[in-house]
Amino acid sequence: MTTQYTADHEWVRAEGDAHVLGVTEHAQQQLGDVVYVDLPEVGRTFSSGEAIGEIESTKSVGELFAPADGEVVAVNDEVAGDPTLVNQDAEGAGWLVKVRFTSEPELLDAAAYQATLS
Repeated sequence: MTTQYTADHEWVRAEGDAHVLGVTEHAQQQLGDVVYVDLPEVGRTFSSGEAIGEIESTKSVGELFAPADGEVVAVNDEVAGDPTLVNQDAEGAGWLVKVRFTSEPELLDAAAYQATLS
């Protein structure tokens, strides 16, 4: 399972014929204490670059952007019930949605993503 990234500070990991998305450790550190997540409904279709979720913290509100066209196939109900999971394990238990892409996302490998942070 290789994790890839977007320039919008999201991580993407292939899982079977779907992809799991969440915000990066960098993004969650910038947000601060996450207090609310608004996740899309399963079955929702989206276009590349469209906001498909919202993450609210004590400092600001961030959006989850779709890196390609596709459809939501699952959401993390545990995060919806306990948004602090994003702070505790942003790139693991704090995943946000599973999607099935209908177009190819443009993603960065770990080195290219790290280069965007400096």
